[in-house]
Amino acid sequence: MTDDPGVLRYSAFAASPDGGNPAGVVLDADGLTDERMQRIAADVGFSETAFLVDRTDDAGVPRYRARYFSPAAEVPFCGHATVATAVALAERDGPGEVVFDTNAGAVALRSVVKENAGVTVSFTSVEPQVRDLDPDVLERLLGSLGLAGSDLDERFPAKEAFAGNWHPILVVEDRELFDQFRFSPAEVAALMRENGWLGTVTVLHSVGPADFDARNLFPVGRITEDPATGSAAASTGAYLRALVHPETTVRIHQGAHVRRPSLLTVRIPPTGGIEVSGGATLLD
Repeated sequence: MTDDPGVLRYSAFAASPDGGNPAGVVLDADGLTDERMQRIAADVGFSETAFLVDRTDDAGVPRYRARYFSPAAEVPFCGHATVATAVALAERDGPGEVVFDTNAGAVALRSVVKENAGVTVSFTSVEPQVRDLDPDVLERLLGSLGLAGSDLDERFPAKEAFAGNWHPILVVEDRELFDQFRFSPAEVAALMRENGWLGTVTVLHSVGPADFDARNLFPVGRITEDPATGSAAASTGAYLRALVHPETTVRIHQGAHVRRPSLLTVRIPPTGGIEVSGGATLLD
C-alpha cells in the first residue's frame, strides 16, 4: 500500500479567483485499496477525490482507470474532479487527448492551453439518458425543498437525466424562490439514497435561452450544496436536448449560493455524449 499517495488539490470551473469546486487528485493510485482511497477522500474532505490507476495506451492515446470517492462513498462519475485530474495530467505530461474508464463508462477528454487562460479541458460524457420522474417521488422531493409543483417553470417539466450519474432536474420559475428555498440535508439525503441518486439534486432557474443558474444539492455525499457539478451539467445538456431546446451551447452558472462562483460550458450535439468544458487551478 502506498503511504504517500501524492494528493493534489485543484479548484475546477472557477468563475472568479475565489470560485470553483475543489477536488482532490491522485495521479498514481496503483496499489491503493478501496479502503485506503475512501480514507484519503474522507481526509481531503472535498465533495470528491479522483484516483487514476492502470494506465494503458490506446493507439497512442493514454487511457486510465478513474475512480471517484466522496467523503462517504464511491460514486460512478464526477465531472469537476475529472476536469481537475485532466488539468493535472496536462500540466505534468502536456495537453492532448486522454480517456478515463469510469464506473459509468468511458469518458473522452481533450485538453488545450489557451494564452493567459491556462489549461482548458473538455470531456464528452457517456451516452446520456432521460426519463420521467415518478409523480410520487417528485411530490416528496418538492416537499423536502419546501416547493410545490406550481413553483416549477412550465416550459421545463421535471425529469431525471443521466450522463454518468442520475440527477433529478427541477427548474424553478421564480428567481426569489430559487435563491431562498431551504431544505433538510438528512431528509434529502435519505430520498437520494432511496432513488439511487448518487450525484446531486439539480435545481435550475432559466435566465435566458442559453444561460441557467444552478443549485446542486449533495447531502448524500456529506456536502450540502456543490459549487460546480460537471456530471449535472452534462445531464442538464441531455435534459435540454430531450426537450428539443433550441440552443446548442449553454452556460451553467453555479456556486453563488455557497460563495464559490463557477461557470460550466455545455455543448449539446444532436446525438451522443454531452460535452462539458472548463478549467482548474492548483490550490495552495
